[in-house]
This record gives sequence, C-alpha cells and structure tokens, in this order.
Amino acid sequence: MTGNARSPEFTAEQLAEVRRLQGLYPDKRGALLPALTLAQETFGWISLEVEEYVAGLFELSPAHVHEVVTFYTLYFQQPKGRHVVAVCHNLSCHLLGAKGIIEHLTQRLGVEVGETTPDGRVTLLSVECLCACELAPMMQVDDRYEGLLTPEKVDGILEGLR
Repeated sequence: MTGNARSPEFTAEQLAEVRRLQGLYPDKRGALLPALTLAQETFGWISLEVEEYVAGLFELSPAHVHEVVTFYTLYFQQPKGRHVVAVCHNLSCHLLGAKGIIEHLTQRLGVEVGETTPDGRVTLLSVECLCACELAPMMQVDDRYEGLLTPEKVDGILEGLR
C-alpha cells in the first residue's frame, strides 16, 4: 500500500527488513524505532492504523507503540509538508535569537508552529536541542542543518524549497 489508507501494509521486502532488524536485538522490541522510521518513510506519517499495524509486527499493544510515537518528535502523527523546517528553541539558540527566527518564519509562511502551509510545501516545528549550539540560532531543514540564522538567511533558505 502507499499513503495512509485504512489497511497499511509493508511490502514483502519491507517485512523482510523488519524481521532482519528484529533479529539484531536480544529483544525484538529493540527494532521498534527503525521499524517506525520505515513506516513513516513508507506511509508518509504514523496514523493510528499504522501504529496498530506495527504493533502487530512486534506483538505489542497499539497503546505501547502510540506511547513511543508520541514521545519522539521525529515521528509525524499527521501528514507533513514536503519540507520540514525545525527551529531549535533551546538555550543557546534562544539566547541568540531563535524566538525572532520562529516569529519571522510564522509570518513568512503564514502558519503557526506545528502547522503545514496550505500548499503542503513546509511544516514548521519548534524543537528541543539539535546539538549544534555553535551554529545558534539554527534550524534543520529536512536532513540539512542551517545555522547562524538571520531573517535574510531564512528567506534565502525558504526560496530554495520547492
């Protein structure tokens, strides 16, 4: 299946990968995070149906998987934009202007933190430390770190997101 239809299901190759990952750990639950990452890559986000499907693969309750999904900010519980912009709001970034960067992004994108632009282009997040304090204020754009941010630099980054 593709997307988040009612009955999510991995392909045979993906199931083999989940079983391989489960075999790497003394307790197969150790492979839950990579399996959830695979689920998110496959289905786009982690719906309650996906949580239930993954729970079945691990012989866990859906509530257990839901607790894991809601604990980690890397899992999306609703469809995300084509690009994810995550601004660090921890101490170093906060002291060097993260609040102003977030305000600039909300104005520029026309969404609040946690929302996706109406065209589905960008999801804006405010996150805990991204472990790049030397680049403060900084943000993660998809898999790329952008640091020493200014409103002008943020505008240039946004222009590059299609």
